[in-house]
Amino acid sequence: MRSKWFFPFILLIAISLLGAFFPNAKPAVSGGPIVAGDVAWMLTATALVLLMTPGLSFFYGGMVRAKNVISTMLQSFIALGVISILWVVAGFSLAFGDSIGGSGWGLIGNPLTYFMFNQVGSATHPALAPTIPLVLFALFQLKFAIITPALITGSFAERVRFSSYLLFICLFSIFIYSPIAHWTWHPNGFLRNWGVLDFAGGTVVHMSAGFAALAGALVLGRRRDHSSREPHAPANIPFVMLGTGMLWFGWFGFNAGSALAASEAATAAFLTTNTASAAAMLAWIFFDGIRGRKPSALGACIGAVVGLVAITPAAGYVSVGASILIGTAASLISNYAVHLKTKSTLDDTLDVFPCHGVGGVVGMIATGIFAQGTGLMHGDPKIFLFHLLAVVIVSGYSFAGSYLLYKLTDAIIPLRVPAEQEEIGLDLSQHGETMASPNGTANGKHPRPHKLESALSMSN
Repeated sequence: MRSKWFFPFILLIAISLLGAFFPNAKPAVSGGPIVAGDVAWMLTATALVLLMTPGLSFFYGGMVRAKNVISTMLQSFIALGVISILWVVAGFSLAFGDSIGGSGWGLIGNPLTYFMFNQVGSATHPALAPTIPLVLFALFQLKFAIITPALITGSFAERVRFSSYLLFICLFSIFIYSPIAHWTWHPNGFLRNWGVLDFAGGTVVHMSAGFAALAGALVLGRRRDHSSREPHAPANIPFVMLGTGMLWFGWFGFNAGSALAASEAATAAFLTTNTASAAAMLAWIFFDGIRGRKPSALGACIGAVVGLVAITPAAGYVSVGASILIGTAASLISNYAVHLKTKSTLDDTLDVFPCHGVGGVVGMIATGIFAQGTGLMHGDPKIFLFHLLAVVIVSGYSFAGSYLLYKLTDAIIPLRVPAEQEEIGLDLSQHGETMASPNGTANGKHPRPHKLESALSMSN
């Protein structure tokens, strides 16, 4: 089983050697002077967005069963390493390099424009980073590229093979995330040129992750316990609350940082981010109460995150009043979507599609309605219709493309762990680690020896 790690190890060595000798050319173009206040804010925002990925690991890790906590958290953490290297080599260039597809119809960036961060340095860029170093813009965008595949992991938690997951997130970043980022945020991207507004990633991050999550849940199939309708007991609700707090805190960098300056737009995005999340959290628990459920910490946390998701594309474009409505509406719709999912056979373990996919769609539609000066409420039906078209294009591309990438990954390295490994838990079978109970055993009891030995022999 060691041979499967040989190729990625050699690839990393090759990239390391290439990096040592690759020339760092000066930028071909540069913008205006650097604004120190913008640099300070964007350094802070970049750090805040990075914090969201560990926050996501706690959020997801607390919701799975105790035997899968470590594996679930690691799936988020490992994206920090994998996507960081991939972004330097080609990801940033694919997302923000010179457009392939012609002016106004950009489909993807030229992978050679910023290959190995060539021409990415301390100078500004007239279109991408007019007041901050281009390298700071690239680092800020890296954090978005990291968390997007990490969001997907909740849909196939407790049954995915770690090595195949690593391959999939590389393919997803190259073939799904980078093109959608180029369409939406590059000056020549076709969605941007249609007038589609996505302030901080409703399409690029949440819809792409949400619909990829739906595809993943379908390809990997149901867990054995889900098929037998056994109850799912979250391992650690305080982990979920800690993760929610880290996500909420980091989201201020996610949304307000997307103004790319210490500006009025950043302040507006900061405000609307907070109010939308607050409204969504309250709407979730109140709606649960109306349906006869007790107000739960888990429900409050999920509701808060749904509000953050929904306001993301609209954050810098809508009023504070509209942000409250967006948070409330998204919370109610996602709550009902989760209810419908529980009545189906879909095993989206941590409700990624109902929360991020559906929440992202609600946010994008709401942006087309409430965006000040251009939205439907302000007399511009054209922008609203383009938003609807963007929702169809991005959801279809992300779902179909991800479905094919899952199938390709599965053909190279089987995606799903064997039944014995699933029963024992991925913490032990994939990583040889456990959440130790007070008596020092794995999850309060040792697995049967023959099953543990068999599963570890097939791990990864």
